[in-house]
Amino acid sequence: MSQAADRVDAQTAARPGAPTTHPEFDRLVRTMWRLRQPDGCPWDREQTHRSITKNMVEEAYEAVEAIEADDTAHLVEELGDVLEQVVLHAQIAADDGAFTIDDVVRGLNEKLVRRHPHVFGEHAAASDGGEVVDIWDDVKAAERAAAGEDERPQGLLDSVPRSLPALMQCQKISKRAAKAGFEWRSVEGVWDKVAEERAEFEREAPGSPERAAEFGDLLFSLVNVARWEGIDAEEALAGANRKFRRRWSRVEELARERGLEAESLGDDLLNELWERAKAEEKA
Repeated sequence: MSQAADRVDAQTAARPGAPTTHPEFDRLVRTMWRLRQPDGCPWDREQTHRSITKNMVEEAYEAVEAIEADDTAHLVEELGDVLEQVVLHAQIAADDGAFTIDDVVRGLNEKLVRRHPHVFGEHAAASDGGEVVDIWDDVKAAERAAAGEDERPQGLLDSVPRSLPALMQCQKISKRAAKAGFEWRSVEGVWDKVAEERAEFEREAPGSPERAAEFGDLLFSLVNVARWEGIDAEEALAGANRKFRRRWSRVEELARERGLEAESLGDDLLNELWERAKAEEKA
């Protein structure tokens, strides 16, 4: 561990109430090690970083779902599942002689110390979250320079992961482009762009690749509307999904009360039950 991290840890450990040992974490690491032993679990022994890639994403989303549901008990379980993925990946790497869980934790701790100079370093205390983001940008630039990454051109969008969900990725790259000056003068201009993209979408043949591409441009423009309005598009769409789920569930309940299945309802009755579900929710 770096001298800075050692110094910070010594100062932090001296504070009343500072966390000390975590025996359950060591127990977890040993359990995962055991599962990967020759006489351990065949499934765990067979896994590679690539084979469980989707598991990491799925477990993270399930943890987010527990957070949004304010389900504390479920959140404990889901965070455990996320941690399981981290420890399993680290054990796979340790078995290959690449790195260990200690390397992962050490690197994270050093980065946290390095990227919070307003807490652990000489930098003046940050007054708000916006100032913290500016500090992070400066620290990241210094990290790239120290690693020699500035010797090659660094694209504006290179650090935005391509594996992010499309909507989240769109928010990040549009925000960075705007910060670089590629921006509309007002939100009205963004809405004009939405209208332009809709017209281009409608000009293309239904079912064609060109129409699909124009629909993507239309969605991209709408995300920029959200950015101008200070709306997190990912959260807004997630909220719309939850709302639709609630209302559809109520439609199914209302249909069953009449001895029917929602899938078999005609348009008129389905719309009637949908409007009733909406009215009940608003009330």
